[in-house]
Amino acid sequence: MLPNWSHSIHHDGSPRYVQRAGLAVGDSARLWLRADVDAPVEAVFLRACPDGEEAIVAMEPAGVEGVCRWWQAGLRLTMRRTGYRFLLRTREGNRWYNAAGVWLHNPTDANDFVLLAGYEAPDWVRDSVFYQIFPDRFADGDPANNVGDGEYLCYGRPVAARPWGAPPRKGHGACEFYGGDLQGIVERLDYLQDLSVTALYLNPIFTAPSSHKYDVADYTRVDPHFGGNAALAGLRAALSARAMRLVLDIVPNHCGSTHPWFQAALADPRAPEAEFFTFHHHPDQYECWLGVRSLPKLNYRSERLRELMYAGPDALMRRWMRPPYSIDGWRIDVANMLGRQGPWNLGHKLGRGIRRAVKNENPAAYLLGEHFFDGTPHLQGDELDATMNYQGFTFPVWNWLGGGRAPQPWSDPHPLPTAALAAQLTAFRAAIPWQIAVQQFNLLGSHDTPRVRTVLEHDPRRLRVAVTLLFTYPGAPCVYYGDEVGLAGNGDPECRRTMPWDEREWDHDLRAFYQRLARLRRASPALREGGFQLLYASGHTLAYLRETPDERLIIVARRGDDGLAHLPVRHGGLPDGIRLHDLLSGVETSVHGGWLPLAGLPAVGAQIWQVQG
Repeated sequence: MLPNWSHSIHHDGSPRYVQRAGLAVGDSARLWLRADVDAPVEAVFLRACPDGEEAIVAMEPAGVEGVCRWWQAGLRLTMRRTGYRFLLRTREGNRWYNAAGVWLHNPTDANDFVLLAGYEAPDWVRDSVFYQIFPDRFADGDPANNVGDGEYLCYGRPVAARPWGAPPRKGHGACEFYGGDLQGIVERLDYLQDLSVTALYLNPIFTAPSSHKYDVADYTRVDPHFGGNAALAGLRAALSARAMRLVLDIVPNHCGSTHPWFQAALADPRAPEAEFFTFHHHPDQYECWLGVRSLPKLNYRSERLRELMYAGPDALMRRWMRPPYSIDGWRIDVANMLGRQGPWNLGHKLGRGIRRAVKNENPAAYLLGEHFFDGTPHLQGDELDATMNYQGFTFPVWNWLGGGRAPQPWSDPHPLPTAALAAQLTAFRAAIPWQIAVQQFNLLGSHDTPRVRTVLEHDPRRLRVAVTLLFTYPGAPCVYYGDEVGLAGNGDPECRRTMPWDEREWDHDLRAFYQRLARLRRASPALREGGFQLLYASGHTLAYLRETPDERLIIVARRGDDGLAHLPVRHGGLPDGIRLHDLLSGVETSVHGGWLPLAGLPAVGAQIWQVQG
């Protein structure tokens, strides 16, 4: 990919390109756009659509800086959501420019740049490094609360107490317990802080028969085998003392078949709780999650259910946000399915309602949704703050690095081409406001996927490329417990192995790399809130620019030796003679003829070039 002048056209929602006088409807923003000084641009216009009527205004020339020419314009935010794009008059004809790129035709509004007014953002998220913990498998702090072997039946099978480190057995995972608890997390906070983690996301902790707890039996109590409500209050206090955040997992789409609501509905079809479920033929045929009978689906056509779950003043989602627990946010399980059932699709209604309730308790709370597919319709400022960014980050990165090829009839045995990787990243980033893109929840794997080390076939070089992308791409990075020490495993139950606390089992070099990247991200304004410009996506190499007014970084990721020795960078606004320093290797170089020499880049590896001055 050899860039032409159109690749130098750039704008995004970051502080370098958008300065806002305020956050409310009626406030104004000042927008900047840049292009190469030699680009054949004669004039630039800003196109918006206030109150549904198109408005196009000329942008003012804002001078020349190095190899860049700038334009600026003001934009008044008359609505809660203001979309805009740019029209460039050039000697080669008109060009439209929106968040998805440059176009010869007038595009739809779908990929316009967007500014949100009155949006209650969890600003702490973009500065965070998350760590996901599956509580039963992380650390056993109090053996006295462990599940006893055969203590009770878990869906007709006696529960099994397993020794720490023993591999989970396929077909037994939900009924196997290793003793992890909230006290164990408290005891390991020093470890997490040393890793530079600032926020925890815990899989469900409420009372349930299984070890995964997605079959909740009581939304009002932390499972006693995790330490009960007192242990959660203790964890909250310990985290607050370290200025760390806490996000819990809630399952509003379904409950467990042992939940009192469902038991009451089974016993009497006239019970008040019966309206919380959908019985096709009472009591044997009822709607459940993906046909799993132990997980009856909740029916949100019931206003009373909505009141109990989130809308009422003492609703379940509200009470855990209050002292002494004061959680900082919720992860919504299977958010893609919530409120959707046959002809009834209440998903957006519930999304807006949950947001109102959560933000009423804490405007800075983080509302995160699980979504394996296209969650962008829920990321427009009035529902979720983020999704688990599987399609916008995880899966394209896996597929580009040669992993993630599940044995399905539709699976592609070929790695994703680099241009296609860039296209997928762009598509999912362009479909949402920038304010939300920088707080997306990026991950390389979770309790629902194979471990990234296994996905990448235990290749340490490709693994380090993936980790570099995780910590440098827009959004909040999340480390799945144990990934940092090289824990491996295929899908459930192997991806839910216990955390190895014997340091002789660790990949210390890998942990040091995670630690280094986490610390770099926390110290770098460009990585936390900087803009994003794709610089190169061809062969086996991907490169992009992250920038703020005070810092510019160029990230280069290569999956194989494609012979690229020099990276074109002039279209990123870098003039000849400017010096750069690779933060990973210490190598220094400078730009010549619009090209950055990739000194020291291995055949498979990554660089993070910091612009000097």
